[in-house]
Amino acid sequence: QVQLVESGGGLVQAGASLRLSCAASGRAFSVYGMAWFRQNPGREREFVAGCSRSGASTSYADSVKGRFTISRDNAKNTVYLQMNSLKSEDTAVYFCAANGFGFTMAAANRYTFWGQGTQVTVSS
Repeated sequence: QVQLVESGGGLVQAGASLRLSCAASGRAFSVYGMAWFRQNPGREREFVAGCSRSGASTSYADSVKGRFTISRDNAKNTVYLQMNSLKSEDTAVYFCAANGFGFTMAAANRYTFWGQGTQVTVSS
């Protein structure tokens, strides 16, 4: 079992930066592939970024490539999402997720553990 708690969301203006954190508790954080998803009301959960168990392999949605960076610190049981040049269309609830396969995947149904989400609002 892994418990995930996100933090770092907030209200910012377009062009600003935010860093989200996801703290994991439980066993063997370093075996899990990790990802960030986002969701708006009435819409499906959308893959944003993912990383492998070591963090060496990462992947991004086209909409955030070059602006967002996912990283992890296995010693601190934490995964991060650095978000730069934020746009109004980045507004959503952001969720952290863990999969037992150990690598990055875009399909939400491959992830077993989820955090409660943190709201990011970007005003234009």
